[in-house]
Amino acid sequence: METQSDYPVPPPGCPAHRGERVPLHGPEFAADPDAFYAHLRSFGPIAPVELSPGVEANLVTDYSAALQVLQNPDAFAKDARRWRDFNDGKVPQNSPVVPMLGYRPNCLFTDGAEHLRLRQAVTDSLARVDPHWLSRHVEQVASYLIAQFSARGTVDLLNDYAKMLPLLVFNELLGCPPEIGDRLVFGTSGIFDGGVDAEKANAELTQGLLELVALKRRQPGDDVTSRLMQHGAKLSDEEMIHQLVMLISAGTEPQRNLIANGLYLMLSDEQYSGGGLLVEDAIDDALWNQAPMANYAPHYPVQDTEFGNTRLAAGDLVLISFAAANTDPKLSSSRQLLSKRAHLAWSAGPHACPAKDPAQLIAVTAIEKLLNQLPDIELAVPADSLTWRPGPFHRALAALPARFAPVQPRPTAAPPTGQRQTPSATPSVTPRSRPQEKPEKGSWWSSFLAWWKV
Repeated sequence: METQSDYPVPPPGCPAHRGERVPLHGPEFAADPDAFYAHLRSFGPIAPVELSPGVEANLVTDYSAALQVLQNPDAFAKDARRWRDFNDGKVPQNSPVVPMLGYRPNCLFTDGAEHLRLRQAVTDSLARVDPHWLSRHVEQVASYLIAQFSARGTVDLLNDYAKMLPLLVFNELLGCPPEIGDRLVFGTSGIFDGGVDAEKANAELTQGLLELVALKRRQPGDDVTSRLMQHGAKLSDEEMIHQLVMLISAGTEPQRNLIANGLYLMLSDEQYSGGGLLVEDAIDDALWNQAPMANYAPHYPVQDTEFGNTRLAAGDLVLISFAAANTDPKLSSSRQLLSKRAHLAWSAGPHACPAKDPAQLIAVTAIEKLLNQLPDIELAVPADSLTWRPGPFHRALAALPARFAPVQPRPTAAPPTGQRQTPSATPSVTPRSRPQEKPEKGSWWSSFLAWWKV
């Protein structure tokens, strides 16, 4: 039987030494989250944590206990209006974690019939995305991004590739014209990056989505935005905006981390870099051991309850540690018997990710395209010198510098048909080599569309 002494103590200086809640928001946690998860398991299946100064939560680190929460909406609700500490004023509205946890009228933060109505609109709209078209479009975007740095011989695969690819892919999925797409790229990346421009980025994202919804009301197309709008759920403009915020947020930050973490494995682990395993294996490995959304899925007990030897009050914030649950030591003896996709990185239960198959396809295609075009690419620094971005929710590299033999961009064939045609595409013209100029901030979508006109 494991005892508390079997687990490593938290790093020196950690408040857990003083019997306080374990902080998940500092550089120490980002540098070695596994040591923190090992210590948190000493509390039992659920442990007291701090997400940001003064913001308390309870983190589920046990695989079986996580499934109990995720699959039991009658006992653990998702509606963030139940969050007691926020309602009581203990968590200020300007807390940096509130944008990730505060209530929005979308299928992530609703329960019961309302959740079913909103989720059905999302799943039905996504189900009409042709996977063959999506794969080809990801290859287009990947080729464009690679063309921006292929002649240099060096690249930050996180910020110049993994970060930008999902943003450009989602602009096409949502049917964005250039002027709106640029706003969504700037706004979405700015919100996740935080900092002094976060408020400006949020305003830009909101305005861009308002304009997109208004445009699609006037001129619907063959895109996810129009399908959401035309769905039998009859979403209001406010509901439209909040579903789109959820789709963009879920489809960009976690997706970029999945691509980057998969590339990290492909370039640093000999069993992948030596060609012994496939890209799909690296993605599954990353989802098991470096879950892009490490700690999330906020839930709230509907009533006072005893859970995992911990007394929870109604409205207490409960998060699922997908990272800790996936690496639960109790799984070690049976993990080889589990399906490769038995991990919880996509969550589980009624709120499981509705887009896990497209997300997996995007990540695999993005990595394969890069490795095929730059087969000699390698890390430019030792793997153990890479740094990870602080934050309680994600497992995200700060940068992924790589090097390769410089090559001139290849001519690219005309974009495929079969879904919505790229507005600026000219199938009769074969694009010539593009100059190695990085687009200005906020102009990536316009630059990608213009790329096809050359």
